[in-house]
Amino acid sequence: MKRFRSKLVARLPNDSAERKGIPITTGVLDYFPDAIVDVAELSKFGNDKHNPGEALQWAREKSNDHADCIGRHLIDRGTRDGDGIRHSTQMVWRALALLQVEIEDERKLSISRSSTLPAKPKRQVKRKSRR
Repeated sequence: MKRFRSKLVARLPNDSAERKGIPITTGVLDYFPDAIVDVAELSKFGNDKHNPGEALQWAREKSNDHADCIGRHLIDRGTRDGDGIRHSTQMVWRALALLQVEIEDERKLSISRSSTLPAKPKRQVKRKSRR
């Protein structure tokens, strides 16, 4: 029987014991359920704002100054922006984005499943003039 191989690089170990040692639900989701909900709502809000009518996606070309954004949102923590979104929520989103990019770069992983990059521009072929 052939095994299906995805083009995505596995982000979790294949070994069952190792996988069980990474408590995603009990070690993250159960610790921070309300914060995770806020970040998910922010992702949807941002997608509707920056990619109207498109499927939910992290359009990475739109902004990548995560560290500077984290600092600005940290200064304004405890308050909300003009859209009513917590600066702390935006700081967490940016921190997750920064960490995701660092991990992908370090491990030479493909970008995460719901991420998009801009299409590469078509190379212009210079034609020699015929004189």
